[in-house]
Amino acid sequence: MTAPHPALGQPDRIVLDGRYTRLEPIGSAHLDGLWAASRDADGPERYRWLSEAAPQSRDELAAWIAAAAAKDDPLCFAVVDKATGRAEGRQSLMRIVPKDGVIEVGGVFWGPRLAKTRVATEALFLHARYAFETLGNRRFEWKTNNRNEASKRAAQRFGFTFEGLFRQHMIIKGENRDTAWFSMLDSEWPSRKAGFERWLDPANFDAEGRQKAKLAFG
Repeated sequence: MTAPHPALGQPDRIVLDGRYTRLEPIGSAHLDGLWAASRDADGPERYRWLSEAAPQSRDELAAWIAAAAAKDDPLCFAVVDKATGRAEGRQSLMRIVPKDGVIEVGGVFWGPRLAKTRVATEALFLHARYAFETLGNRRFEWKTNNRNEASKRAAQRFGFTFEGLFRQHMIIKGENRDTAWFSMLDSEWPSRKAGFERWLDPANFDAEGRQKAKLAFG
């Protein structure tokens, strides 16, 4: 049984910088990118599993961003593609319990140009590394609607372990939500970190950006 880590408090509004990705505390500077992502291709459909509906106007999204920027939990970050400098998505650290060393990544919206890319995978990696190595958490959580098959596949690809199903856990947008719970533990982080670093290495991608080896944890 892992001993509790000294409580290190709330995560800070800091920039987390990676090779392909930059996580920035969400703010008005991200409006243009997030608005474009929400309207692009299947962008609106990507709100299907979020607690809020897809924004119908820039003003509506601007109001949402302003409200999100004022909260400490969830603490929302824009996911910026460093190649373009534009916010293509967002994700939050939430349900933060420093005394128990528990934190969740959630509220994930990765726009069509972000999903299934190195930028998205590194965005998850940056929050996991921050959660374990800077904040000293014992447990990093991922939760999703059990009907959201894409999210469940993503959790397993990222090295989270399925723990079970909370039946009739919530009502979201007037519908029942059975919640699938996943976690990653501090004892598992060294192998997860090594797997992410191997996968994210530029040598793992060809000239068109296609992976040579899949993300794996040994």
